[in-house]
Amino acid sequence: MAEKILLGIEGGGTRTTALFLDTQGSVRERRELGPGNLRLLTEAGLAALFRNIARGSPRPAAVGIGLAGVRTEGDRQLVRQTAAQIWPGIPCLATNDLEIALAAVDGPVPASRKVLILSGTGSCCFGQAGGEAGIKVGGWGHLLGDRGSGYDIGISGLRSVIDFFDHQRQWPALGATLLRMLLLNQPEDLIAWVQTASKAEIAALAPGIFSAWSAGDRLARSIIQAAAGRLAADAMACAGHLCARQKRPVLFVSAGAVLLKQPAFDQLVQRQIRKAWPGARFLRLEKEGAWGAAVLAETLLGNGQGPTPAREAPPVPGGSPKAAAVTPGLGLTQSPTEQRNPRSLRLDRMSIASAVELMLSEDASITTSIGREKRKIVRAIGWIAHAFKQGGRLFYAGAGTSGRLGVLDASECPPTFGSDPDLVQGIMAGGFQALWNSIEGAEDDADGGSQAIRSRRVRAGDVVVGIAASGRTPFVWGALREAARLGARTVLLAFNPSLLLPRDFRPDLVIAPNLGPEVLTGSTRLKAGTATKLILNMFTTLAMVRTGKVISNLMIDLRPTNVKLQDRAARIVLQLAGCDYEQARRALEQNDWNIKQALRSIRR
Repeated sequence: MAEKILLGIEGGGTRTTALFLDTQGSVRERRELGPGNLRLLTEAGLAALFRNIARGSPRPAAVGIGLAGVRTEGDRQLVRQTAAQIWPGIPCLATNDLEIALAAVDGPVPASRKVLILSGTGSCCFGQAGGEAGIKVGGWGHLLGDRGSGYDIGISGLRSVIDFFDHQRQWPALGATLLRMLLLNQPEDLIAWVQTASKAEIAALAPGIFSAWSAGDRLARSIIQAAAGRLAADAMACAGHLCARQKRPVLFVSAGAVLLKQPAFDQLVQRQIRKAWPGARFLRLEKEGAWGAAVLAETLLGNGQGPTPAREAPPVPGGSPKAAAVTPGLGLTQSPTEQRNPRSLRLDRMSIASAVELMLSEDASITTSIGREKRKIVRAIGWIAHAFKQGGRLFYAGAGTSGRLGVLDASECPPTFGSDPDLVQGIMAGGFQALWNSIEGAEDDADGGSQAIRSRRVRAGDVVVGIAASGRTPFVWGALREAARLGARTVLLAFNPSLLLPRDFRPDLVIAPNLGPEVLTGSTRLKAGTATKLILNMFTTLAMVRTGKVISNLMIDLRPTNVKLQDRAARIVLQLAGCDYEQARRALEQNDWNIKQALRSIRR
């Protein structure tokens, strides 16, 4: 019987480590490759990385992969799918580098609560209690976080020597050390260098700063002490979340090149934690995270009867529950949006004129279909208007075309109605970049939807409209569930009247016109997109009318930010005040182009 080999892969910002172990824990092969941070790799780059690991190596019985940058279910799915291309038929567990690091802790653990303190090129703290999902502090990347990391120390060193030079008019010894390391000749050379330097290149300055610290350099000492304080503070914050702020016994596990290669720095971090956290215990992670990945991979082998379906490792914050737990159970093929339109079966052979006529005739039925949902639309508009009057807000949540249309409607409210940008907000799966680029897995990230609702501070009195053409988008359902939990009104706008809603949650209102199949099967930017725009137009326009932002059919809170809108504002004033154009324009100019104030000044 062939021996089973376990493959553990750890990917970070600087390098990737692959360990091939037998089931007795003996290392059969170890490989080091280039960076393995998922955020820094294209799909092709990830596949090439795995391909290089597999080349010339034994076929594993199970694969465990922990990569920096894995945050969501979409990320984990991408890793699994890519691994399946390289190791077909092999069960694979995909998670983050933090999870596998804790799994690599050897022997009996002296506390049930563990906090990993990871400091390498970047930094992060990750805590677990028993089998519960992890708590993460840090890990925001070098522009927003990475406190106490190699990058943090490197950039702090550069800033400190420049600051010293500016204030003392002397170039410090630490500055000379950094210039030597970079083969630069004078301080001014740092300007051009740092503008093009990568995160890893800046982090590579940390060993020089540690050496200067050991030699007694005062600047280096202040840099290292401050970095240790920031890292210790993150670790204690993580432990505080884990223990509900009660300082129970916690095992703090040091990991990452900075802590493991600089034991004096590790001791400094430990001393700061020990002062504030009675009962803290410490362990240095001597085994690589790839070892922990292999340990997790072994759980996929089941009872020895061969590979079993991969289980999911507990996600870090930002990960998502499985889509099935939050979305309706109806098969996607039953949605009209996924059915074939019998009128367009010959679309590829139609003349352009015939195809145009077909699309126009299909679109002509949209308003009739929407009209059948009029009662529900009226009810939603009433809720939105009431929310506006009571200080509440309107949120749209969607993915793809649905999300973009929500963002579009929200963005047009401030110039049209003079409303605060907070009043109507669009939430887009995948964020800003998804407005023009497809973000893989974003719409399947239910937890991403709920996290967006929490981060926008949705509250009771708000209205959240989830937009999903098929009615099944996990991101949207995650947003609606969380909004309901926080006390907001919830509305689902979909184009699947046969949708079966989950038993444990139903939005306050479901608006689901039956538009029938699209001319181009599944392309919901067509009729579904048009219908979405029409309905959102009604939501915001009529709610704004009900809150006094319109007189007759004129926009009295219009923001005249360009020549065209200034001309429109003048015509609005002349029609409402019964004055001539020049008087209207003069009144607007004297009142900072505020239509209401201009009207009052004329009437006085």
